[in-house]
Amino acid sequence: MPQGVRMGRTNSAADFYENAGELPAGTAPHLAGVVGARGEDRLVTTPLYNLTDYDLIIDARSPHEYAQDHLPGAVNFPVVDDDEYAQVGILHRTDKMAAYRMGVCFALKNIARYLEDPLLWARRKSRVLVYCFRGGKRSRLWFDALSTVGYHTTRLHGGWKAYRRWVNQQLTVLPSCYRYRVLSGPTGCGKTRLLYALRAAGAQVLDLEDLARHRGSVLGAIPLQVQPSQKIFDSRLLHILSSFSTDQPVWVEAESKKIGQLQLPEHLYAAMHVGQSLLIETEMAQRVLVWREDYRHFEEDPLAMLACLAFLQPLVGGKEFAQWTLLAKNKDVAPLFERLMRQHYDPAYKKSLFRNYCNIDARPCLMLNDVSPAGLAQVARDLLIQFG
Repeated sequence: MPQGVRMGRTNSAADFYENAGELPAGTAPHLAGVVGARGEDRLVTTPLYNLTDYDLIIDARSPHEYAQDHLPGAVNFPVVDDDEYAQVGILHRTDKMAAYRMGVCFALKNIARYLEDPLLWARRKSRVLVYCFRGGKRSRLWFDALSTVGYHTTRLHGGWKAYRRWVNQQLTVLPSCYRYRVLSGPTGCGKTRLLYALRAAGAQVLDLEDLARHRGSVLGAIPLQVQPSQKIFDSRLLHILSSFSTDQPVWVEAESKKIGQLQLPEHLYAAMHVGQSLLIETEMAQRVLVWREDYRHFEEDPLAMLACLAFLQPLVGGKEFAQWTLLAKNKDVAPLFERLMRQHYDPAYKKSLFRNYCNIDARPCLMLNDVSPAGLAQVARDLLIQFG
């Protein structure tokens, strides 16, 4: 998927060109050159967001750096692993030359091993992009090796650090380029399911909860899934936004400023709040069904759910919380879910919407009578006809 925005908007992303030295703050990063006639770097004008121009993107940093964030589609072929990275760092404090010698020995052994990887069994004219933290020694080692083999190799000057500055800058500009259709409504009303149906019908959909690996409430943690780092979330968000066209609206679910532990970019949050909001309403019986399907782990262990909600006791009162506890102990999950929604979630959601979304009273209202995939398919098609 290309990193540049498709036709229908003016691309505001800076191009990346090679120059000497680390880039100063506020300067756009560029790509270091392909191998020249004598093996030296030369300037190229390929923009960073054209990552699909490359057959392979290599992240030369250590595994723990890669896990925190990386360019979309990059594979991690570290010149030193985490343990080796630590060894070199410790030695560097007392003997820089010995540390560099150790690092090069590690790097050459590791690169030799990676060159046997099937990902590098490519034709001679394959295009490879390599980068490290600042575009220095680690990516240079990979660049020299691959250029010697004969690959058409490009090195990202400024490395991941420059890429990260570019991501942050783009997230202040790109979100306001789009028109948003914001699905609002109380928990369990089927907003996320409607997003799926809209995507299947051909709409541009920004599923923030999927990117965040979290359903957005205090109960939103998804079993066996860990939220990504903030940096990876930002990179993936920019990757998705950059694939959209301004010729069509972007459909998104109303969210608070944080989804679990992740912060929405300020400019995206602001752009969503001036978008057109649609209120989704669903009968309580359907909402309970959605909860039972989406929160099956809490249906099996409702007392664990109440442990997550213990902080609400002063807000809802001891008597109400005691009713929840009794229903949980008896595993009467349907009346428990309904009571949670009526006594806490619905009032809290309504208050939040009126505080955060302008013109909320003027929003169109859509009643969902069937939140199954089949039932929502026609609803999605009708919405696209009415709202684009």
